[in-house]
Amino acid sequence: MIKLLKNLRKKEWLLALICLILIVVQVWLELKMPDYMSEITVLVQSEGSQMSDIIHNGAYMLGCALGSLISAVIVGYIVANISSTFSMNIRKRLFNKIGDLATSEIKQFSTSSLITRTTNDITQIQMFIVMGLQLLIKAPITAVWAITKILNKSWQWSAITAIAVVILLSVIAVLIVIVMPRFKIVQRLIDNINCVTRENLTGIRVVRAFNAEKYQENKFEEVNNELTSKQLFNQKAFAVLSPTMYLVMYFLTLSIYFIGAYLIKDAMMTEKLSLFGDMVVFSSYAMQVIMSFLMLAMIFMMLPRAQVSAGRINEVLDTEITIKDGTIDKDTTDERGTVEFRNVSFKYPDADEYLLRNISFKAEKGETVAFIGSTGSGKSTLINLVPRFYDATEGEVLVDGVNVKDYKQEFLHNKLGYVSQKAVIFNDTVKNNVAYGDNGKGEITDEKVKKAIEVAQGKEFVEKMEKQYDTDMAQGGTNVSGGQKQRLSIARAIARDPEIYIFDDSFSALDYKTDSVLRKELKKYTKNATSLIVAQRIGTIMNADKILVLDNGKCVGFGKHKELLKSCEVYKQIALSQLSKEELDNAE
Repeated sequence: MIKLLKNLRKKEWLLALICLILIVVQVWLELKMPDYMSEITVLVQSEGSQMSDIIHNGAYMLGCALGSLISAVIVGYIVANISSTFSMNIRKRLFNKIGDLATSEIKQFSTSSLITRTTNDITQIQMFIVMGLQLLIKAPITAVWAITKILNKSWQWSAITAIAVVILLSVIAVLIVIVMPRFKIVQRLIDNINCVTRENLTGIRVVRAFNAEKYQENKFEEVNNELTSKQLFNQKAFAVLSPTMYLVMYFLTLSIYFIGAYLIKDAMMTEKLSLFGDMVVFSSYAMQVIMSFLMLAMIFMMLPRAQVSAGRINEVLDTEITIKDGTIDKDTTDERGTVEFRNVSFKYPDADEYLLRNISFKAEKGETVAFIGSTGSGKSTLINLVPRFYDATEGEVLVDGVNVKDYKQEFLHNKLGYVSQKAVIFNDTVKNNVAYGDNGKGEITDEKVKKAIEVAQGKEFVEKMEKQYDTDMAQGGTNVSGGQKQRLSIARAIARDPEIYIFDDSFSALDYKTDSVLRKELKKYTKNATSLIVAQRIGTIMNADKILVLDNGKCVGFGKHKELLKSCEVYKQIALSQLSKEELDNAE
């Protein structure tokens, strides 16, 4: 928690100092009221007292109460400002950090857990700061100040107050020891709730198609009941605190008056009135002490969960980024649009075996290089090394003759037009989805957007929409078909006018006719750009300048379509599984 609070800026620390001063003023005013109450009590009991003196002291009491209220309101406003700003900054840091994490690092946490950490966990910290800055400062000051005021009144009263405080602290300590470990479990179970809910929403069509609603309900109910059970235990444990507090408080009040009665009975007549006033004052101060510890108890109820949340947030913020920025942010060679793999091998950080082994090839400017192989052969992983979603374990990946690790990532990505295997559509208009990102070259114009959609064979269905290019897309593109999503994703890459296009099995949802027309138009439009295409269809890649065949992570063939039919058995088997021998022979 302390580590996270170091993110408070100088302005917030200054505001916190102002809060401290105002809280001291507030406590002083509150602790002055029993003194005036004692004066009023003595005046009421004394003969010859003037009503004006009673009203005068009563007015001071009201003034103290009003001043305390104003201080409390100002403190509440400042604290709300500090906590909200702090939460905003931490949420921003966490969001940016997640954006910088490599794919392998994100997998360490899971998407649902990262969402929980960005929302629920930060909310827990914010609530703790709101309460903490007020009560955590006020309670100790009030307790210490009140204790100093009552120490010289009576050792009997002081002793009974000390016993009450020890009982309260013991109960709080026991509760923290019991509940603290369970808050870690609670946050993990919230992750599970998010995971099951997200899974159900994203897969709703499959759930309905397989009549699996009951199965999903049972799955959700299981994690929900487990979370509820843990939460109930925590709440029941903390429920013991409130009655204990009030029991101790009422017992203390009763004990003070009980002891006071004996002290007054045995005192001399001249001391009885003074002793009675002391008893009233001591009772008020003792209640202030108990209320201080009650406030501390409220903080200690929130602290364990906030501590767990802070640990989870720091876990993400402290994660070391493995994909580090290089230093090159401008072209340093005469090469443009070239991609070269030199003896590249790759394995995932937590894996024992290599997924790719000793891959070497070079794509020249304007060439189309395709990658094909069986499922799991490493095709997508191979091209994901170019934009540095992963870094090669061994060997080098070069773009324009420079190792990708030496580039600043922003500059490297500005050279690329990437289309992912799963089409990603954002909750925005068609136009904004295609013009996504500025490519470091300024705004993508409406004309470019329309041209990109036309090349991607999306013009027909887009212009049939009610608002055409200004039509709002649902998150994930659920209001369009899979093929339409793919065409919009391809248009997004085209609109950037990059040096290098990366298509990660990006034509799989298209029918053969659309696929063929799109590739022809794409070839015309991108004739000066290099294209890297991962595909399962022979028809998509047979006209590529070079085809690299992967089998179990190894390159078993590299060349043109007709060459590979003769020299590579793996390629031949894949081709014959999709097209007849006559179609292959007649292919251009």
